[in-house]
Amino acid sequence: MHQLSAEDAALIASYTKEAQDAGKIQNDWLGRNPIDSCARVCDIAADELGLGRNAIVAILLTPCFTDIDDPQIAKVKDDFGETSYKILISYIKIRKLYERARVITDDNFRNLLMSLCEDVRVLLIVIAETVAFLRHINELKEPPVSTIQDAALLYAPLAHKLGLYKLKSEIEDLSLKYIEHDAYYHIKEKLNATKAARDKYMQEFIEPIEQMLTEAGLKFHIKGRTKSIHSIWQKMKKQNCPFEGVYDLFAIRIILDSPLEQEKVQCWQVYALITNRYQPNPKRMRDWLSVPKSNGYECLHITVLGPQQKWVEVQIRTERMDAIAENGLAAHWRYKGVQSENGIDTWLGEVRRALETSDNIDIDSTFSTAAYDQEVFVFTPKGELKKFPKGATVLDFAYAVHTKVGNTCTGAKINGKAVPFRYELQSGDNVEILTSSQQKPKQDWLNMVVTGRAKSKIRMALKETQVKDGLYAKEMLERRLKNRKVEMSESTMSHLLKKFGYKETADFYRDVANSTIDMAVVIDKYIELKEAEDNPQRATADSQQPATSAENFVLNSNAINTRMKTQFAAQGQDVLVIGRNLKGVDYSLARCCNPIYGDKVFGFVTINDGIKIHRCDCPNAKDLHSRYAYRIVKAVWSGKGAGQYDITLHIVGNDDIGIMSNISNVISKEEHILIRSINIDSNDGLFSGTITISVEDQHRLNILIKKLQQVKGVRQVNRL
Repeated sequence: MHQLSAEDAALIASYTKEAQDAGKIQNDWLGRNPIDSCARVCDIAADELGLGRNAIVAILLTPCFTDIDDPQIAKVKDDFGETSYKILISYIKIRKLYERARVITDDNFRNLLMSLCEDVRVLLIVIAETVAFLRHINELKEPPVSTIQDAALLYAPLAHKLGLYKLKSEIEDLSLKYIEHDAYYHIKEKLNATKAARDKYMQEFIEPIEQMLTEAGLKFHIKGRTKSIHSIWQKMKKQNCPFEGVYDLFAIRIILDSPLEQEKVQCWQVYALITNRYQPNPKRMRDWLSVPKSNGYECLHITVLGPQQKWVEVQIRTERMDAIAENGLAAHWRYKGVQSENGIDTWLGEVRRALETSDNIDIDSTFSTAAYDQEVFVFTPKGELKKFPKGATVLDFAYAVHTKVGNTCTGAKINGKAVPFRYELQSGDNVEILTSSQQKPKQDWLNMVVTGRAKSKIRMALKETQVKDGLYAKEMLERRLKNRKVEMSESTMSHLLKKFGYKETADFYRDVANSTIDMAVVIDKYIELKEAEDNPQRATADSQQPATSAENFVLNSNAINTRMKTQFAAQGQDVLVIGRNLKGVDYSLARCCNPIYGDKVFGFVTINDGIKIHRCDCPNAKDLHSRYAYRIVKAVWSGKGAGQYDITLHIVGNDDIGIMSNISNVISKEEHILIRSINIDSNDGLFSGTITISVEDQHRLNILIKKLQQVKGVRQVNRL
């Protein structure tokens, strides 16, 4: 049998007999004998694709194993070698896909197929299997239309990309025969009816060319090629015309027997001779001699006006170029509408180069699907395919399904086996998420996911949890105080937060909820402060000290400044030094420019409202300085920021789907920055609007603006 030694054949026979005795070999879902089917695949793989011993062994052993978990499959490595074993494993994985996939013609399925083809020969075997199925489909009582459509939509383009032109055309024609029966036989009958006239016209066109090339001393032969039925049908649909309206039903191919160094010269010589005889169409000239296709395809295509005013396509190439094209090593890859794709074309290009430089396609398995090492493709319980980056975990999958599923995820069943939610997904996994209503997102979940969606959803859930926990902690504190016959007071709570060193109430309640601060200590301190507020005379008496002589008194200016800073922090304002080092002066922030901590500012003495603080770049600054210079006072921020400021940003960008969501996500990820309001209008593909946020200081604001400017689609971000 195909390139097999007697020892190999005997071993395969023993494997087959053992599998038959164990009842493993059963007719497939179409009623076919798997041993006969594999024999037909071997014929195509060996005779038409040139696959060698390792691939043939893997094909013939496939009926003996229904799953890669079969305990006997490990023997294959010892009996036939590691290469045959790896091809067999990949081939079985691909065959198992069809048991789970609902739609196998989408991009994700094709990419999963490529990622499981750890060896180039596996992909070629799959194409050979498809051709064998279509050639013998007439043996089936009811040909499965969906399977035939899969062959046309998935495997024909793959064969096309690999340059397996003959097999690609055969897959398309046989698929058309069963999918669109009437169209197939209509075109076939028309071709048969016009064959004599077509042959006569070809001869009339070729005769003067043969004479010119012979007189020029060139060695050559000429072939006429009729387009495939599928190709003609596609032209009829695209051009919306009948069979008679397709003028380029055939092409003439001139193949030169030329030494390598003379190839281009002789091809252009033939071009000159033909165009001297027949008028060329410059719009339809394709020069792949000077600049070959990215897949290495070399040829000169011209279209000329032949006898009877008919356009004829002429292809000029050498024996070497023709051998590559005809034997499926480069021809027509990425040709006529076959879409290029990152990764797949690169890998298939490596395959093409390997095939082109090898006399036998039984090459080393060094050409793996490296292009897909950065992606994994997994199945949902319903058979749908999902794509994730390499390293994605069960948690990433859960959040891709739904936020609620992610938030309550406790693990998953992968191919029926329970795994934790930190398990990294592998291509081909069947994933079923396990949830619990008691589960809640944790901070360390952020280290277990790689997708942006999962990270943002976890952060959002953590914030919501913190708010809920804070409200619960506040409610518990109120209850405990009420049990002690003490009412909660906002002024006392403000004093309490300062005592514990908190600026934000939310941070305080979060730590109470997390038991970072003991609730009992908080209650005792609150009662102490409350009693001091309710009985100020007693508190003063307790704190009285013996009077000190005025002669010994020393002014502690630092203590005064510290008390003043604390006073203004309690009022929600930052300390400002106004005029000549004056602190504690009554002031307010101007609404025309909304200054925040860190801005360069100045003070303006108003008649009724005290001192107004403006930004130095305030729209009114120039007018105030020119008209009321005598009322301008210097102002400098002092100490640290101690509050939140509402400011408004003006944003302009492309009106793309999801851009506002991206902007909101950027803002929500920033600590101590809150969104107050959003007002957006869109027109002619652009959006323009304002976002009001609450921020602590200028430094944080500048960082946020830079991040917003980097969001894809955002054109401009300005502070109003």
